Amino acid sequence: MENREHFGALTERMEAFREETLDQKPYVDAERAVLVTEVYKANQNQPPVMKRALGLKNILEKMSIYIEDKTLIVGNQATKNCNAPIFPEYTMGFVIDELDKFEKRDGDVFYITEETKQQLRDIAPFWKNNCLHDRGMALLPEEVLDVLPSLGMEGKLNAGDAHLAVNYQKVINEGLIGYENRVRDLKNNLDLTQPDSIDKNIFYKAVLIVLDAVRKFALRYSKLATELAAKESDSKRKAELEEISRICEKVPYYPADSFREAVQAVWFIHVILQIESNGHSLSYGRMDQYMYPLYKKDIDAGKITRDEAIELLTCLWIKSLTVQKIRSQSHTLSSAGSPM
Repeated sequence: MENREHFGALTERMEAFREETLDQKPYVDAERAVLVTEVYKANQNQPPVMKRALGLKNILEKMSIYIEDKTLIVGNQATKNCNAPIFPEYTMGFVIDELDKFEKRDGDVFYITEETKQQLRDIAPFWKNNCLHDRGMALLPEEVLDVLPSLGMEGKLNAGDAHLAVNYQKVINEGLIGYENRVRDLKNNLDLTQPDSIDKNIFYKAVLIVLDAVRKFALRYSKLATELAAKESDSKRKAELEEISRICEKVPYYPADSFREAVQAVWFIHVILQIESNGHSLSYGRMDQYMYPLYKKDIDAGKITRDEAIELLTCLWIKSLTVQKIRSQSHTLSSAGSPM
């Protein structure tokens, strides 16, 4: 049967963006680890859910952000594309043990600077017996501990939530403001004379902190895009940056009203989930179903062409390639490659 090009070749811009991404050397990145350690040290009296919320808030407020010169959507996981953040609240043991081995692996090779090594060594003592891995190991029977290294499965204690697809359709249709309104109503209607309301109150407070942090994260990109647009001499790119700024001021806090807004909203949620929790196999779910109504509406109204939509989705797939994950060497024997 004759081969067919269903979607045609990549645009010149996306071809170049793809090659830049694939050529990027992946480095171990300590920025997130330092920022989350700040919060856990300062909030040791807080319950876990509040530490998680405050930790993500600190990361999203202070982490490095940038906008690649060829991208149509924005949002980065680390200080550079394809860098791999460290998640000390899950584990620091293998990270410290393998600092000098990351570049020498057979697979999942990561490069690391001496400065990064020292940053990680500086925070490691705080996490000893104070992370998910160490607490999980303390619960396992000796019979399991004896064989765990040979199975390469201890990595399941080194990572966060995954093998799931969150409700992107609700984010697109309602925006995070819909979640915020529901949470505020639930919090305001709590009966604080009931014992279980204590935990609920903390949870609702944590959710509101996260929703606000995500909104402000998007607004950081809106501001950056405006700044870049002011300096841009190419009229086409200037207009793109101004549109990026407008979209980031809106989504994911407010509902998406166009295909472009929906793609950006989905990517923001997706990359933030990977910033917060380095899970395996986080999925976009049935994107064809939840994105199609806005695509069809924009096509019918002449707001976007099929080729423009394809380029936008191509950009999303390339951005997905920028997300990286460091596993222990033993875990790479059973699970290697992109976290998604």
